[in-house]
Amino acid sequence: MSDPMYLAYHDEEWGRPVKGDDAVFERVALEAFQSGLSWLTILRKRENFRAAFDGFSIVKVAAYTEQDARRLLGDPGIVRNRAKIEAAINNARAALELPEGLSDLVWRFAEPDAAVPRTMADVPATTPGSKALAKELKRHGFTFVGPTTAYALMQAIGLVNDHIAGCLAR
Repeated sequence: MSDPMYLAYHDEEWGRPVKGDDAVFERVALEAFQSGLSWLTILRKRENFRAAFDGFSIVKVAAYTEQDARRLLGDPGIVRNRAKIEAAINNARAALELPEGLSDLVWRFAEPDAAVPRTMADVPATTPGSKALAKELKRHGFTFVGPTTAYALMQAIGLVNDHIAGCLAR
């Protein structure tokens, strides 16, 4: 974790509360794009993703057409994976349909009393909460949001605090 961008993300963003529908949508989308890749790859492309996806405005992304999907597939600044691009568009449309909004739905699954991991080996890949969150998102039509991706989201936006004991960011 010696890359300055990764260190800054860890120290200043990861595990800190993120609220607001568009902000949470961005994290849902980026966690899906990260699947199978290193997080550093996504961090390095994050500004490109923000530009390509209109700042992750749910309303704007939900209105994307096949032409927009083709534009995104041709954008070398992002991860060009059709399934992940289509998931981001689909998930924006699903988010628009949530009566309470995406942020409120996701934050219902916060685990503020989760055990403090002592080592990286103590950090789980999934939890009952991430399984429940993934199931709820899927029930509302979201795709590319399995329990592992849901847990990464929970970690990233502060629903759980997985900074290990003794970490300065804890």
